[in-house]
Amino acid sequence: MIVRISRQSYTNIPHTGGATKWLAVLFGLALLLAFSTSSWAQGAGDTASPASEGAPDDPVLTMFPHSQTSRWWVSGQDNIIMQWHPSFDAKYSGPNSFRTGAEHATSNIGTLYTGVQITSTTEIFMHFEMADGGGISDAFGLAGFTDLDVVRNPMLGPVPYIARGMIRQIIPLSDETVEEERTPWYLATKVPVRRIELRFGKMGMNDFLDINDAGTDSHLQFMNWTVDDNGAYDYAADTRGYTMGLLAEYHERNWAFRFAEALMPKIANGIDLQWNLRKARGENFELELHPSVAGKRNTSLRLLTFVNHANMGVYRDAVANYLAGKTTRPIITDHPERTTIKYGFDVNLMQQVSKNARAFSRFGWNEGQHESFAYTEVDQTLQAGGDLAGERWKRRLDKIGVVVVTNAIKKDHQNYLRLGGMGFLLGDGGLNYGRENILETYYNVHVWRGIYTAFDLQHVSNPGYNRDRGSVLVPSLRFHLDF
Repeated sequence: MIVRISRQSYTNIPHTGGATKWLAVLFGLALLLAFSTSSWAQGAGDTASPASEGAPDDPVLTMFPHSQTSRWWVSGQDNIIMQWHPSFDAKYSGPNSFRTGAEHATSNIGTLYTGVQITSTTEIFMHFEMADGGGISDAFGLAGFTDLDVVRNPMLGPVPYIARGMIRQIIPLSDETVEEERTPWYLATKVPVRRIELRFGKMGMNDFLDINDAGTDSHLQFMNWTVDDNGAYDYAADTRGYTMGLLAEYHERNWAFRFAEALMPKIANGIDLQWNLRKARGENFELELHPSVAGKRNTSLRLLTFVNHANMGVYRDAVANYLAGKTTRPIITDHPERTTIKYGFDVNLMQQVSKNARAFSRFGWNEGQHESFAYTEVDQTLQAGGDLAGERWKRRLDKIGVVVVTNAIKKDHQNYLRLGGMGFLLGDGGLNYGRENILETYYNVHVWRGIYTAFDLQHVSNPGYNRDRGSVLVPSLRFHLDF
């Protein structure tokens, strides 16, 4: 399994007028590579290495095989996403608008995964990341931004940092065991059917909550923020997507329950976490079910709710202060320090339709009165999509996917933006409100071992919920290495 990597930081990249020619050349080269390797790459990639410990016909999906018995784990990934969009029409633009002129950008994130199995029930993980590059429009102007590897803080440069550092403790509650796939997050290959798992340290809440096998991994699947994560789930995180927290899980054969307590940032989209739990914290509850509704075909249902406590502003108060002449425009941060509460829920469904096809959907909602604080500016979201492996065209490790997402914000949030308010992502200086609708499709090509490339296309209607801007088309090219 190739695992997801959370969001990255970026530095600004210059935008040039030669973007169209540059991207067209890259697309042409990648297409030539994909078609020229369609015959030999499948055979080479599907041949198991002598060092492989899986079944004889298991393909090698990384550059180097990984031991299933060693106490130690070392692996790595590098993910490069190149995006471009043509010019589009807009009646007006603001400081946080998606730029109307043609532009391109490239993001690059590399991760080194290390772990050690201290005992059969105790594991320690340390993941190091280095992020470089940037996002089109500096990642502003879209609630559903087009590259999950990009976040919004240009002050964070490509200096290596610790992404995750945590300990996992398994508490057996039964003698019966089940097999578990070994990944940079899980080292035990067998775990008790009934058990308690505890994790503590630096982690991403979206590493363990709101997971969907068909729509979670921006490195091999979709790229949009509000596809791989539920846009209305304002999960506790700093600007890079990580936090300090405690995760407790109870597992039975066909269900599991999770609770996480995590630190919130001091300010919206901030890099510094608030360590005083009386001032800020995030509680997360998730029930995972695997009902037998389609025979032996896998069904996964996750029901999640979150409650955030933080120094959050209230959209209605910011608008009232502006209308009373207290501020020159609505300012969501113009309030005394206090602790307010934001809450919401998420329904996450994945269904195996056939051997090679899966369907998935998410619905998310939050109360929308308090400012979007840690993830993105979405108060309601609905998505539906699916993917198909390339068995029929003799490319069984290739995958094609398509999804439709519709995002919305509540009336108070709309009024705030309409009157010139700025969020940490959005702010056109005005707003003719309409739902932000996104269509995304991709084709992911397995070239050989741990080498992948993908072609992605996203169409965004009403970018930033504004009918006066767009629509916009964003083609992308992705190169992925798994070591």
